[in-house]
Amino acid sequence: MGNTNNMYILGLNAYHGDSSACIYRNAELLAATEEERILRVKHWAGLPVEAVRFCLQEAGIGLQDVDIITVSRDPGAKIGQKAAYALRSGVLFRAVRDRARNAFSIRGLKKDLAEAFGLEEKQVKARMQYIEHHRSHMASAFFTSPFEESALLSVDGMGDFSSVMRGVGKGNRIEVIDSVSYPHSLGIFYTACTQYLGFEHYGDEYKVMGLAPYGQPKYLDRLRDVVLYRPEGLFELNPKYFKHFKSGVAMSWSGGSPHVEPLYTDALVQALGPVRGKDEYLNQHHKDVAASVQRLCEEVIFRMAQDLYEKSGLTNLCIAGGVAQNSVANGKLTDQTGFEHLYVPPAGHDAGTATGSALYLYHHKLRNNRPPFRHQAYTGAQFTDEQVEALLQHEGIAYQKLTDEELIDVAAGYLAAGAVLGWFQGRAEFGPRALGNRSILVNPARPDAKDLLNDKIKRREGFRPFAPSILEEAVADFFEKSDPVPFMEKVYRIKAEKRPLILAVTHVDGTGRLQTVSAQDNPRYHALIRRFADKTGVPILLNTSFNENEPIVNTPVQALACYLRTKMDVLVLQNCIIIRK
Repeated sequence: MGNTNNMYILGLNAYHGDSSACIYRNAELLAATEEERILRVKHWAGLPVEAVRFCLQEAGIGLQDVDIITVSRDPGAKIGQKAAYALRSGVLFRAVRDRARNAFSIRGLKKDLAEAFGLEEKQVKARMQYIEHHRSHMASAFFTSPFEESALLSVDGMGDFSSVMRGVGKGNRIEVIDSVSYPHSLGIFYTACTQYLGFEHYGDEYKVMGLAPYGQPKYLDRLRDVVLYRPEGLFELNPKYFKHFKSGVAMSWSGGSPHVEPLYTDALVQALGPVRGKDEYLNQHHKDVAASVQRLCEEVIFRMAQDLYEKSGLTNLCIAGGVAQNSVANGKLTDQTGFEHLYVPPAGHDAGTATGSALYLYHHKLRNNRPPFRHQAYTGAQFTDEQVEALLQHEGIAYQKLTDEELIDVAAGYLAAGAVLGWFQGRAEFGPRALGNRSILVNPARPDAKDLLNDKIKRREGFRPFAPSILEEAVADFFEKSDPVPFMEKVYRIKAEKRPLILAVTHVDGTGRLQTVSAQDNPRYHALIRRFADKTGVPILLNTSFNENEPIVNTPVQALACYLRTKMDVLVLQNCIIIRK
């Protein structure tokens, strides 16, 4: 297995939405990134060749030096149930064929990867390890958490024929308790309702979550016929409301971008009223449906979690999977269940299964001990001041290069004065959130900040909230709960008396999806917020991802292009600052 002093594990999420790669040297994560950041196609879904290339470069090795390649899919998982389902439901031949083709791609992955790197398959010595999708999710959360033991919950649309898996983690072991099998899926329920509400793109579910506080859950009773409670704290879907019971989930990956055909049947339309067209005005009915969908989703999650709490007797919970990106539900979970502590990893969605597959192999299968806990969100590309200056000089862009202290003071001054500032520093984040290294920042006290951002850069729906980055030591002053939330994965209520001070990051229901910033995890970003607080009295910045309807920027070239084509006022690239005349 190569030199056990240095075992290199390449973890992959491949031929699946949010394709990604990571590289571990033993238990040390050297790099992790999503293919979309490099190829610039949202949720890219093929073989993550460029992400692999980046990871190998960061590790200083070639593909032939990798000892083990882990993939977060196991084509053999639940094989009997898959066959029985296909026979029982008379699923269209096309759906079975598509699934088989995808499984074949996974099996041929080593050969595909070797070809992409100009090698023959036999030159790649790495052993292939196929790790079930939801075990990968659970490992991505538990093995990066601060907990020695924890209950584990993974919830998403579907992976390896499961949509939910519950388990317990202790030390370097994960034990599965039970699962919910496809076609029953909370993720598919949420996606179907997202499509019904006119949001048709893969990954649009967060829009429903943002819309929900504008409505009342008036349709909850009708939805109780759509998602049915089962004993054991689990659930099933009522087949009459969903097409996939008969035809499978029709997905296409044209150009690497995933697209899912409508999943709901006419029965859902009869229950909830006419489908919203994608450009149709969002009326109160649509907002009430969103509120009902979100409420039901929360109820199902809390019920599964509470039952898991009773079964496990543990007070810690780790949660992962696409549905676990529901930061509103996450923020309420400890209040609604017996759990006292909740950990959600920075990449709880499918991209994170690349790290989960590697960790499952290293800890659970090979029985290696876990390293001491530390936050790991900044694992992507990084660039030097020299590289930045070479770019700016080549493009003929006027800039100033400042020391750290000068830069932080000048940038905080512009923010205090109301500028929209692009902030590019250090290593890119792994996961769907910008956490202060690839961010656009604004003074949250500006009541017009949301409109300003949408006008100048984002051009996104006005109902979607913007997030506050807050100094960890100031959380208790502004929020009703004061946990560390380093990855922007929980929504908490803002204290009523503080809301007028930070209108731009206060959602319509008085909440904020906070990111707590510690001097230990991100010293430079922490220093910027602290300097801003010195100037304004507010220890918070509005933080949104550095992009304009595209994946988050990865390189200085992409950051500069985004700055030049939008109306951003100031751009900080490492220690260089550019100010629009």
